[in-house]
Amino acid sequence: MPLQFVRSSLFALPRNLLRTPFLVTKLRLQAMGSYTASSQSSKLIFRQLFEKESSTYTYLLADVSHPDKPALLIDPVDKTVDRDLSLVKELGLKLIYALNTHVHADHVTGTGLIKTKSPGVKSIISKASGSKADLLVEPGDKVSFGDLFLEVRATPGHTLGCITYVTGDGPDQPQPRMAFTGDALLIRGCGRTDFQGGSSLQLYKSVHSQIFTLPKDTLIYPAHDYKGFSVSTVEEEMLYNPRLTKNQVILWCYILYLCRNMFTV
Repeated sequence: MPLQFVRSSLFALPRNLLRTPFLVTKLRLQAMGSYTASSQSSKLIFRQLFEKESSTYTYLLADVSHPDKPALLIDPVDKTVDRDLSLVKELGLKLIYALNTHVHADHVTGTGLIKTKSPGVKSIISKASGSKADLLVEPGDKVSFGDLFLEVRATPGHTLGCITYVTGDGPDQPQPRMAFTGDALLIRGCGRTDFQGGSSLQLYKSVHSQIFTLPKDTLIYPAHDYKGFSVSTVEEEMLYNPRLTKNQVILWCYILYLCRNMFTV
């Protein structure tokens, strides 16, 4: 299944307010952190998986309407690779891609281990990350699996190479849309910006220009959660995220105030 590269400007997207049936069912957190939520439409099968030591979410998506039932994993963790591959097998899926939203500092990605256990799987990461993978993606690219696809959006700030994967926009794509935001946008928070290449200003701009411009009912699925949340929406984060709802001028005034006090004897 080839990766389709489509270079295009990311124009403002239409606000699709249609809420077609898209089951979002909360399930119990099990001891090894298996399912925390599941969503399903006529085409998409979706599972949200949890790794408890690093509080990392891994996401499984597949096009079950396609004869091959092609699937992909987003942000797999090395410690839960066997669990994830067992689930892929149980559901009768064909795993073709293992994607990372960025280079992780708090856990070891499972993409390398997945490739040894399933040699046909290709790894994907952003070109800007400076990391190695079978396929390096850039903003505007599309990662296709069956008749479904993920759109690649650059959301640097946590690291230079952070990207967000967004489900496709169109009548043949699942609705509401889903954004897999990595560490750029967390539920009621965001990733730290003190890593090499991190920037608070850049992260603020990334989230507001690339995520908050999505339809308000877009589902937000981050790479981590430490408070028991599993999913949010663009609208919720625009209203209630304490780190990203402030006016940028106010934020800069606050930063200058802190700096002034820091260097005042």
